[in-house]
Amino acid sequence: MHEYSIAYDIYTTARRAAIENNAKEITCISVDVGRMAMVNPEQVEFLFNVIIEEDPLFSGARLVCRDIEARTRCSCGYEGSERFVCPRCGKLPEVVAGMEIVVTNIEIEVDEA
Repeated sequence: MHEYSIAYDIYTTARRAAIENNAKEITCISVDVGRMAMVNPEQVEFLFNVIIEEDPLFSGARLVCRDIEARTRCSCGYEGSERFVCPRCGKLPEVVAGMEIVVTNIEIEVDEA
Protein backbone atom coordinates (compact mmCIF):
# COMPACT_ATOMS: atom_id res chain seq x y z
CA MET A 1 0.00 0.00 0.00
CA HIS A 2 2.10 2.88 -1.27
CA GLU A 3 -0.71 5.36 -0.55
CA TYR A 4 0.34 5.28 3.12
CA SER A 5 3.91 6.31 2.32
CA ILE A 6 2.63 9.08 0.03
CA ALA A 7 0.28 10.36 2.76
CA TYR A 8 3.12 10.23 5.28
CA ASP A 9 5.45 12.12 2.93
CA ILE A 10 2.81 14.84 2.48
CA TYR A 11 2.46 15.04 6.26
CA THR A 12 6.21 15.35 6.89
CA THR A 13 6.65 17.89 4.07
CA ALA A 14 3.88 20.09 5.45
CA ARG A 15 5.05 19.71 9.04
CA ARG A 16 8.64 20.62 8.17
CA ALA A 17 7.52 23.69 6.18
CA ALA A 18 5.25 24.80 9.00
CA ILE A 19 7.95 24.47 11.65
CA GLU A 20 10.49 26.30 9.47
CA ASN A 21 8.00 29.18 9.15
CA ASN A 22 6.96 29.26 12.84
CA ALA A 23 3.40 28.22 12.10
CA LYS A 24 0.91 27.72 14.87
CA GLU A 25 -1.45 25.77 12.62
CA ILE A 26 -1.63 24.19 9.17
CA THR A 27 -4.97 24.83 7.50
CA CYS A 28 -4.70 23.35 4.01
CA ILE A 29 -2.29 21.28 1.93
CA SER A 30 -2.78 21.22 -1.85
CA VAL A 31 -1.42 18.32 -3.86
CA ASP A 32 -1.37 17.64 -7.59
CA VAL A 33 -1.91 13.94 -8.33
CA GLY A 34 -1.30 12.77 -11.87
CA ARG A 35 -3.74 10.29 -13.33
CA MET A 36 -0.84 8.05 -14.35
CA ALA A 37 0.71 8.08 -10.86
CA MET A 38 -1.19 4.88 -10.03
CA VAL A 39 -2.47 6.36 -6.77
CA ASN A 40 -5.96 6.49 -5.31
CA PRO A 41 -6.35 10.13 -4.09
CA GLU A 42 -9.28 9.23 -1.83
CA GLN A 43 -7.15 6.61 -0.08
CA VAL A 44 -4.28 9.09 0.31
CA GLU A 45 -6.68 11.61 1.84
CA PHE A 46 -8.13 9.02 4.24
CA LEU A 47 -4.67 7.88 5.38
CA PHE A 48 -3.46 11.47 5.69
CA ASN A 49 -6.38 12.20 8.04
CA VAL A 50 -5.46 9.14 10.13
CA ILE A 51 -1.82 10.25 10.33
CA ILE A 52 -2.63 13.83 11.45
CA GLU A 53 -5.17 12.85 14.14
CA GLU A 54 -2.76 13.21 17.06
CA ASP A 55 -0.79 16.24 15.79
CA PRO A 56 -2.19 19.55 17.12
CA LEU A 57 -0.41 21.46 14.35
CA PHE A 58 -2.88 19.82 11.93
CA SER A 59 -6.03 20.20 14.05
CA GLY A 60 -8.01 21.99 11.32
CA ALA A 61 -6.01 20.87 8.30
CA ARG A 62 -7.51 19.57 5.12
CA LEU A 63 -5.87 17.89 2.16
CA VAL A 64 -6.99 18.97 -1.31
CA CYS A 65 -5.96 16.71 -4.19
CA ARG A 66 -6.15 18.08 -7.73
CA ASP A 67 -6.39 15.57 -10.56
CA ILE A 68 -3.78 16.16 -13.30
CA GLU A 69 -4.54 14.79 -16.77
CA ALA A 70 -1.85 13.02 -18.73
CA ARG A 71 -0.08 15.18 -21.32
CA THR A 72 2.34 13.89 -23.91
CA ARG A 73 4.72 15.27 -26.50
CA CYS A 74 6.25 13.61 -29.54
CA SER A 75 9.38 14.44 -31.53
CA CYS A 76 7.15 15.08 -34.57
CA GLY A 77 5.56 18.04 -32.81
CA TYR A 78 2.39 16.40 -31.51
CA GLU A 79 1.21 17.52 -28.07
CA GLY A 80 -1.88 16.08 -26.48
CA SER A 81 -3.21 13.30 -24.30
CA GLU A 82 -2.49 10.18 -26.36
CA ARG A 83 -0.16 8.10 -24.18
CA PHE A 84 0.68 5.03 -26.22
CA VAL A 85 0.92 5.89 -29.92
CA CYS A 86 1.40 9.31 -31.50
CA PRO A 87 -1.63 9.93 -33.73
CA ARG A 88 0.60 11.80 -36.23
CA CYS A 89 3.62 9.54 -36.71
CA GLY A 90 2.97 6.32 -34.77
CA LYS A 91 5.94 6.68 -32.37
CA LEU A 92 5.76 6.39 -28.59
CA PRO A 93 5.19 9.91 -27.20
CA GLU A 94 6.96 11.19 -24.09
CA VAL A 95 4.79 11.75 -21.00
CA VAL A 96 5.36 15.34 -19.79
CA ALA A 97 2.62 15.57 -17.15
CA GLY A 98 0.27 13.25 -15.31
CA MET A 99 2.71 11.03 -13.43
CA GLU A 100 3.53 13.44 -10.60
CA ILE A 101 2.50 13.68 -6.97
CA VAL A 102 3.50 17.17 -5.85
CA VAL A 103 2.69 19.32 -2.83
CA THR A 104 1.89 22.64 -4.50
CA ASN A 105 0.76 24.78 -1.57
CA ILE A 106 0.71 24.72 2.22
CA GLU A 107 -1.49 27.23 4.00
CA ILE A 108 -0.44 28.04 7.56
CA GLU A 109 -1.42 30.37 10.38
CA VAL A 110 1.31 32.25 12.21
CA ASP A 111 1.30 34.48 15.30
CA GLU A 112 1.38 38.16 14.46
CA ALA A 113 4.52 39.66 15.96
